[in-house]
Amino acid sequence: MRSTRWRSPARLAAVAIAALAVVAAAGGCSSGGGSAGSGSSSSAAASPATGSSSTALKTANIGGVTALTNAKGFTLYWFVPDTATKSNCNGSCAGFWPPVTGPATAGPGVTGKLGVITRSDGSKQATYDGHPLYTYVGDTAPGQAKGNGLNLSGGVWHEMTASGGPAPAPSASQSSSAGGGY
Repeated sequence: MRSTRWRSPARLAAVAIAALAVVAAAGGCSSGGGSAGSGSSSSAAASPATGSSSTALKTANIGGVTALTNAKGFTLYWFVPDTATKSNCNGSCAGFWPPVTGPATAGPGVTGKLGVITRSDGSKQATYDGHPLYTYVGDTAPGQAKGNGLNLSGGVWHEMTASGGPAPAPSASQSSSAGGGY
């Protein structure tokens, strides 16, 4: 399961910098379900992947899958332990998997049902076909889906497809380069 590709100094540095940026912007880590920052924008605004206040969602072909993305083209994910009304990714989890601020609007290719939930910290999070949405700090450019199939933070993460179902799991060689748990 170990991969030297994941453990390269450049890659580790990039992940560490992204994680520190999220933590710094969010005002530190929280181990509970409390707010990761101040205000109702949640930690989503802290990640470069989530971009500005624009919550327009669209679709893109990522690795042969029609996936949901944010306005900047970053892949959106859903977390298996979540329910249609509750996010189970809080505290440090939300630092690595920033929630998409809701409500969201449907852009090109988005045909599923958009909604919004209230997180335990009082912030609003966008949902798609009953799944709370997140980005992943490991995706450093539009069109990446490095979080798909990862079993981290207490559950499995799936790329959100336009159809609302899970994307196919990455091959063993792809998933072995994903790294450890958070």
